[in-house]
Amino acid sequence: MAAVFDKPSLWRRILPLFTGFDGLLLFAVVALAAAGLLTMYSSGFDHGTRFESHGRNMLLAAGIMFVVAQVPPQRLMAVAVPLYVLGVALLVAVALFGITRKGATRWLNLGITIQPSEILKIAMPLMLAWWFQKREGQLRPLDYVVGAVLLAIPVGLIMKQPDLGTSLLVLAAGLSVIFFAGLSWRLVLPPVLIAVIGIGLLVLFQSDLCADGVRWVVLRDYQQQRICTLLDPAKDPLGKGFHIIQGMIAIGSGGVWGKGFMQGTQTHLEFIPERTTDFIFAAYSEEFGLIGNLLLIGGFIFLVLRALSIALDAPTLFSRLLAGALAMMFFSYAFVNMGMVSGILPVVGVPLPFISYGGTAMVTLGLALGMLMSIGKAKRLVQS
Repeated sequence: MAAVFDKPSLWRRILPLFTGFDGLLLFAVVALAAAGLLTMYSSGFDHGTRFESHGRNMLLAAGIMFVVAQVPPQRLMAVAVPLYVLGVALLVAVALFGITRKGATRWLNLGITIQPSEILKIAMPLMLAWWFQKREGQLRPLDYVVGAVLLAIPVGLIMKQPDLGTSLLVLAAGLSVIFFAGLSWRLVLPPVLIAVIGIGLLVLFQSDLCADGVRWVVLRDYQQQRICTLLDPAKDPLGKGFHIIQGMIAIGSGGVWGKGFMQGTQTHLEFIPERTTDFIFAAYSEEFGLIGNLLLIGGFIFLVLRALSIALDAPTLFSRLLAGALAMMFFSYAFVNMGMVSGILPVVGVPLPFISYGGTAMVTLGLALGMLMSIGKAKRLVQS
């Protein structure tokens, strides 16, 4: 009888912390992380410590994922408003007295230099998921308008810095929450059709729209140049078109099977710019070819589909919206990065998840994965 009241061993008390993780999601992450380490070793070979730093960033992200996975979704919901308010306040502070580098004011010195826009990649879907959870069962058109305003404030502040890449990611995360909350297709299709028509007209009349001296009122000069360079990179092959041209050469030179690990000539002769960060996909493609690309794309598709599966099975509206938005965040990261390196999207500063070098982006990925794991755990607890 006394054994019933025996205190559980330390192992039995900590064992629940290591169980309940979504095995399929974890498998996808480990596979992509392994591909990232392999690619970083090759592409960063001449950068000295890039491989070791990339490994440390991954360990940091894994630690963050583990800690956040222990936080129940209702606790995540409780931090949504404070985190959003903090993020917007820091963006306002950046606009007032931020640090300017290379013509962009994106950083803030708070003893350490931080980039507040990164906070909104997580805070934005959290905030909108919280808002629609509060309005569950009584949603009106005005609630979607409020959601759009909550999204427009940080996106506008980030674009003002200017930081087109981050603003697109925050916008994609926010729009996915609004869409998953039940926004009618009748409101979604018109702007999509307008965008398609606009792109078609731009392609048809690019020679006139991209002529010297022509300025587009709605875009900054550098944004206009990026779009015109995308349409015709050969117009300035040694200047603004250099990144796109070299990326496409590297991807094409990999062929079907690739040149082999550590054998990429475009990579190791330093023709690929930013080969350990934004353009690492070109280095990967050169060495692992079409087959390697299909495997990598398949890994990202599996990750996104698994995240969407977690969203479908989530026990609350907040959890479903948050998981769905995080799934689309991973999709946006991968699609935009691969698209810009392949020459089908303008060049913006968006890293390739788990592959590109960057501590801040890796921390964001760790937070997102931890939230997905937390939602997956909550689903299993409800079912049991």
